[in-house]
Amino acid sequence: MHQIQQLAAEILARIEAGTTLTDALADAHRQAGKLTPAERGALQDLSYGSLRHLGVLRHCLRQLVPHPLPEPQVERLLLIALYQLQYTRAAQYAVVHEAVTLAGMMARGKFKALVNGVLRNFQRRRDELLANAAADEVAQANHPDWWVARLKAAYPAEWRGILDASNVHPPLTLRVNRRRISVEDYLGRLEEAGLAAKALGDDAVQLARPVAVRDLPGFSDGLASVQDEGAQRAAHWLDLKPGLRVLDACAAPGGKTGHMLERADVEVTALDIDATRLARVGDNLRRLGLSAQLIEADASRPDDWWGGRPFDRILADVPCSASGVVRRHPDIKWLRRPGDFAGLGEQQAAMADALWPLLASGGKMLYATCSIFPEENRQQLEGFLKRHADAVCLKEEQLLPCERHDGFYYALLEKH
Repeated sequence: MHQIQQLAAEILARIEAGTTLTDALADAHRQAGKLTPAERGALQDLSYGSLRHLGVLRHCLRQLVPHPLPEPQVERLLLIALYQLQYTRAAQYAVVHEAVTLAGMMARGKFKALVNGVLRNFQRRRDELLANAAADEVAQANHPDWWVARLKAAYPAEWRGILDASNVHPPLTLRVNRRRISVEDYLGRLEEAGLAAKALGDDAVQLARPVAVRDLPGFSDGLASVQDEGAQRAAHWLDLKPGLRVLDACAAPGGKTGHMLERADVEVTALDIDATRLARVGDNLRRLGLSAQLIEADASRPDDWWGGRPFDRILADVPCSASGVVRRHPDIKWLRRPGDFAGLGEQQAAMADALWPLLASGGKMLYATCSIFPEENRQQLEGFLKRHADAVCLKEEQLLPCERHDGFYYALLEKH
């Protein structure tokens, strides 16, 4: 167990240095060599869970140790162990023993007694410490204070619900491939496999509890894909018809690309600036038995890749803060900084402006983000409409995180 604790503490260090959780976990797996499935699962739980509850964990630690320790890695180890003691079913004595053992390997062992004392003190004072954390708004929010302030300003009536939804485990929602099987028949396949599920409407099916994709019936045969219900809105909003030319800008990992091709016989160009991520689009399409033209390029620089033939539909899934999918990526709330939004806004505007000339007259472009912050969504739409007199917004929607779906924003624009 101490190896997993150590790896999880190192992952926290990587997050603090600006690495994404996805990359940090991948690096940890390479560093550790071959981990068993149980060890991989434990490492993922410790990493995701400690980041999800980091506000409460830090508050409890500061009550026990008022000042940051001079050895940051010991402090990270304590946060991981506190998470295990409070939020997992791991044997309490084993958590303390392994953390103390690991502390003995750090800083010549001078924090070994402190780690032992802090963890045992937490066990004795647990109710008091957690009650104090519950009374602290920032700790209970498990989000940075500036993030909470922005949510309050943008959503004075909904901000608490947004935070609550962003701090829980996300649901597992599938998109049924209607080219291969109906939603009703796939629900039957799930039932046969002992997996309780319900239809959410259109192509979406939500499982009662998450399972590994290898346990999903027909997954490898392309019967279904993992995709949040909110993300499935895009293909429906684009009003696809057979024969249309469609551009999926920033397509990776390919969920929306696949959904569009499942919905209609359209000619899709899938674009992404990252070759590795673009390869995932190809992998996903092959599993579904579908195909698209894949191009590695910057969507905001069409002169480098566009052949001059207009598109009938464009999905402008622009880079954003990803503030709407925090429950799936809890590192986001700790990686983001208030100053990030100015740069993101510039990227979003530049990409939308660059893609608009590629759209045929009468065509439709869907501006999409997985953000809940207005400066990336409604404010971007207002600026775009001011810059483009030939653009009309047909409809828009801000989805907030809830038990059914993550947070997304969509604005459907038509060229006149």
